[in-house]
Amino acid sequence: MFLSATVFAQYKYRDSNRIGISFGVNQFTLNTSDFQTKPGTGWNAGLSMRGNFYNDWDMVYAMQFSENNFSVATTSGFISEDTNYKLASAQISLLLSYKIIENHLSVEFGPIVQVNGKLKVESGSENNTIYGTPLLAKDIVDISRFNFYPTVGITAGVKHFRLNISYQYGINNMLGSLNNNFKGNASIINGS
Repeated sequence: MFLSATVFAQYKYRDSNRIGISFGVNQFTLNTSDFQTKPGTGWNAGLSMRGNFYNDWDMVYAMQFSENNFSVATTSGFISEDTNYKLASAQISLLLSYKIIENHLSVEFGPIVQVNGKLKVESGSENNTIYGTPLLAKDIVDISRFNFYPTVGITAGVKHFRLNISYQYGINNMLGSLNNNFKGNASIINGS
């Protein structure tokens, strides 16, 4: 009788704990009214752990490394040009995932914390003047080290291969370490 109860207790046990490796592209935008910016395309790579949480819910823990790119309108003498910036960053996320179709389709949402490096300015453009300001391109490289992003995304595919698209919007002022006069919030679209 004990053996029958044990076997019955394991019936329909749905374990979907998985470790994932991800690679993809991102589009990074610095939203600011202080100067003109254009989004750029970068890359990301990471590791994740997806596990059962409750009923149709999973929990996704992830760490992702990214190179984000964008450009700022600058002038060099009388010539207008876009100066490119690179931002190396690492993200840690804890997302809830609702399984619409188990192992095939889910939506995720939750918080992401991002740790930033300094912005890297395109070589040879460090002394360009940022259009509409007295700042040089090299004057805005020291940005906030931490950003907080609420995120929402969708994951689709088969059990062992899935595609994910997510949108993240930075709540805190990325340009806050420059001075109180500048305000900029980052937004990122990830595909992996």
